[in-house]
Amino acid sequence: MFKTLYKKCLDLAAHKSSNFFLGVVSFVESSFFPIPPDVMIIPMVIAKKKNYLKIFLIASIFSVLGGIFGYMLGAIFLDTAMNIIEFYGYEKKVVSIKNNLSQGEGFLAWLSILFLAGFTPLPYKAFTIASGLIGFNILVFIIVSLISRSLRFFLISYLSYKFGDLFSEFMEKHGSKWFTILGLLIILIFFIILVILKFNA
Repeated sequence: MFKTLYKKCLDLAAHKSSNFFLGVVSFVESSFFPIPPDVMIIPMVIAKKKNYLKIFLIASIFSVLGGIFGYMLGAIFLDTAMNIIEFYGYEKKVVSIKNNLSQGEGFLAWLSILFLAGFTPLPYKAFTIASGLIGFNILVFIIVSLISRSLRFFLISYLSYKFGDLFSEFMEKHGSKWFTILGLLIILIFFIILVILKFNA
């Protein structure tokens, strides 16, 4: 099934209405669909390099809107949300974070996890739903989602524009690993800055 959906997304990338379908895939991937927009972004940019910024914006905006939908799903349909969280194996972590947040703790931990989910190959959809389930601040959720998703899709779009098929091959072989490393480095830098600011306060 996964391979069929993957191939279908590749076919949609070559469709005359590819921008529309990219928006749809970006939206649904943030709440339940298993194939990431990257699958469409890379071939779309390679085919029409001058449109790389437009493609990046479509993916980013609709992904965040889909994330908000996932958040609302988690906030309203609690049983369904927990079933999805259990499917990805994060139920214990989510329950722990929810308990910590209710005690005024764990905010920065979930902030970091949410950023990593939006930027790395972690299943972003699971964390959009979990954010609604645990009652995470929705404004912070939107801001973090916008930053992480936009940063990821801009890098993918720009590097596809710059290096074409070479980047496509790199993503197939090493993309998951290097996006994870880069995401962790960003989080590390963020915490170092927080420590410096706290030390100098």
